[in-house]
Amino acid sequence: MDGSGPFSCPICLEPLREPVTLPCGHNFCLACLSALWPHRGAGGTGGPGGAARCPLCQEPFPDGLQLRKNHTLSELLQLRQGSGSAPGPGPGPAPAPAPEPTPPSAQPSAPPSAPEPSAPCAPEPWPGGEEPVRCDACPEGAALPAALSCLSCLASFCPAHLGPHERSPALRGHRLVPPLRRLEESLCPRHLRPLERYCRAERACLCEACAAQEHRGHELVPLEQERALQEAEQSKVLSAVEDRMDELGAGIAQSRRTVALIKSAALAERERVSRLFAEAAAILQGFQTEVLGFIEEGEATMLGRSQGDLRRQEEQRSRLSRARHNLGQVPEADSVSFLQGLLALRLALEEGCGPGPGPPRELSFTKSSQAVRAVREALTEACAGQWERLRGPGGEEEEDLQKLGTEADAESQDPDSTNNLESEAPRDYFLKFAYIVDLDSDTADKYLQLFGTKGVKRVLCPINYPESPTRFTHCEQVLGEGALDRGTYYWEVEIIEGWVSVGVMAEDFSPQEPYDRGRLGRNAHSCCLQWNGRSFSVWFHGLEASLPHPFSPTVGICLEYANRALAFYAVRDGKMSLLRRLKASRARRSSTLASSIEPFQSRLDSHFAGLFTRRLKPAFFLESVDAHLQIGPLKKSCISVLKRR
Repeated sequence: MDGSGPFSCPICLEPLREPVTLPCGHNFCLACLSALWPHRGAGGTGGPGGAARCPLCQEPFPDGLQLRKNHTLSELLQLRQGSGSAPGPGPGPAPAPAPEPTPPSAQPSAPPSAPEPSAPCAPEPWPGGEEPVRCDACPEGAALPAALSCLSCLASFCPAHLGPHERSPALRGHRLVPPLRRLEESLCPRHLRPLERYCRAERACLCEACAAQEHRGHELVPLEQERALQEAEQSKVLSAVEDRMDELGAGIAQSRRTVALIKSAALAERERVSRLFAEAAAILQGFQTEVLGFIEEGEATMLGRSQGDLRRQEEQRSRLSRARHNLGQVPEADSVSFLQGLLALRLALEEGCGPGPGPPRELSFTKSSQAVRAVREALTEACAGQWERLRGPGGEEEEDLQKLGTEADAESQDPDSTNNLESEAPRDYFLKFAYIVDLDSDTADKYLQLFGTKGVKRVLCPINYPESPTRFTHCEQVLGEGALDRGTYYWEVEIIEGWVSVGVMAEDFSPQEPYDRGRLGRNAHSCCLQWNGRSFSVWFHGLEASLPHPFSPTVGICLEYANRALAFYAVRDGKMSLLRRLKASRARRSSTLASSIEPFQSRLDSHFAGLFTRRLKPAFFLESVDAHLQIGPLKKSCISVLKRR
């Protein structure tokens, strides 16, 4: 048999054995079809890999399809084999059916020395090292290396089993590609059709159904054309990848050095702290030993004195008791013994004349607990103070690693802004940091009336604002739009009337806080400059510091995020007069200097830097019922840079 007739299996190219007929009309060996479908992950009934398909025409079949033997075709094959096996004429006049002519393309399908496809020959080791893609139609355990893979059949075939694709007109339209190890990846997951087109708009491989539906109107090209274009760009992409990998390598090396520095610094600091704690514990242990020794010494001294007095009193009482007893034993007629016994009693009585020693008015060693209590309170206060200072900015440990963040700070800071902002400077200098502040109506309290986005006034009758989760409910306050988180910002406010506070507030501060904690400057999440009708003062974290400056209707606010500072200026005729610059000072190491710090500055040192770990917003508090303010206009020449942030 040459396997080219209508009674041969298209898979094994041998005469049909236990033939099964699919609904599409094609016939296959039961064993070949059962071996092919499980290899594709389809299973005899569809299975998890998708619906089963005919290996020739790719027509899908329902999941409930059962492979059953075609008995009629099987009997016909048996009759054909029986008639072909007898060389002489049969009993019937009809001659045996001649085998169909073999197409020329099928005759040289395999060289004479090559084994038959069904021969159980074991695959030889591959010289390249990598296991080749095996033919899916060859028997299991004897599969030959595949020559091509069919994206329509989702199977790979050796040269012998590629014959049907070369002969059958129905299979010549299948797309054959070099052997692929994972054919499923070349199939559209939605339509189970080969990926043949490339969409340049969405940069995705598509099947014809996807190209005609979801990607209609997009620029679609064949995969080979897009690959040729991408291969031309491959060198640039690889070069960019190499450059990026070099940058990442340098960054990784720097990060590793930083990690090693942090670890070594932490280890050294941990050792220093452990040593200092051990020394402090030794000092406390020595003090405890001295105090306990002082108590024992005082106890021994006072016990010796009191116990001596006790013994003397006991001996005197014993002598008096004996003399009285002896006097009582003298007979009445014995005058000599009576006189002698009475004399002995008188002498014993006179020996103990005078008051005995009373209890001590004070025990000297009882002062020890007071001294230890004072040490404990001082230690507790010192630990609490140092812990607050430790959590704030500054300190030896921060200085050791301060240079790690120098580059990051330099990016967000003007090179010469620090010196200029700390000292007096003309208004034109500040205008280059100008920032437009627009009032956010969703934050305004119901007793605040807004005039556009620049003016606000406190009123007596509530305004029916819409509900908003960011609206203040207990304080007559309003915030500006936009959050500030880097760089330097400058804006001006004109105080028209009443008591007004201007400053900044953290973006995440709850507007539902009660009045005593929600006002500007009365918490750790905000700070402000207040005009109370008589003088200026600054507020932060519930503490106030009065300022000696006279009233100025125009106030400039400069937020220096990189320096963690907030400055307030009085603006008059283009001149700036510094009212107060809020900034945490460096940690003071001398206890004498630390004790001289005013409470407000001490609070700044402990908590002000934490305010800059959040995004801040301009904030305004109208305290009195007639309060009215306006966000001041700035020079028109600086409008072009106002929106650069």
